[in-house]
Amino acid sequence: MGQETPATGTDLSGVAPRLRDLRRRGGLTLEAAARRLEMSPAHLSRLETGQRQPSLPLLLALARTYGTTVSDLLGETPPDRDQVIRAGQVEAAEAGGWIYRQAGGSRRAMQALRVHVPPEAQGDLVRTHVGEEWLYVLTGRLGLTLGGEEHVLGPGDAAHYDSLTPHRITAASAQGADLLFVHTLLRSHTGDLCLGGADRPIPQGAQRHTTLPEGGPHAE
Repeated sequence: MGQETPATGTDLSGVAPRLRDLRRRGGLTLEAAARRLEMSPAHLSRLETGQRQPSLPLLLALARTYGTTVSDLLGETPPDRDQVIRAGQVEAAEAGGWIYRQAGGSRRAMQALRVHVPPEAQGDLVRTHVGEEWLYVLTGRLGLTLGGEEHVLGPGDAAHYDSLTPHRITAASAQGADLLFVHTLLRSHTGDLCLGGADRPIPQGAQRHTTLPEGGPHAE
């Protein structure tokens, strides 16, 4: 994991106290947090007291464990322009047949999107990954499979679930479905089932569909 190699070129002076505060806020002992990080309590203690500086890969692992972002660990302040998202500033993009627009700021621990799910798009793709998802149906009808249970959601219906539960999202109406979609950006080896790939903006009025390799975005 490159634990002993400092992240060169990056000011890590404020990371140590943040690591300690995040662990305590999460109700974790030094030993419990070290087990999650697969390191010794002594090594984690040295990170929390500033005797060791984490590498960038280790910073990512720490952020995952404590449910935050590397930017937050480094004390970076998100730009003010991300706090308000104007409709006219958001371009539609497509991934795996889904059309989506940004509905939240970047560099956050979760991502908010407005999504259009066309009929038959990704209908056979079951996903599982670390984190949580919340969705709210705006128009149309949405098919949602959670584990072995199947649901049909209409306008005004919502769902909030642990995304380690195998889940599948499909349009259940001929015109597709529009929804608000929020998910955490925690990563793990299982996240490859729904995260990654390359998105492409869609020119206004275009109805392009792209086929992404396995590991294409859930709705990102």
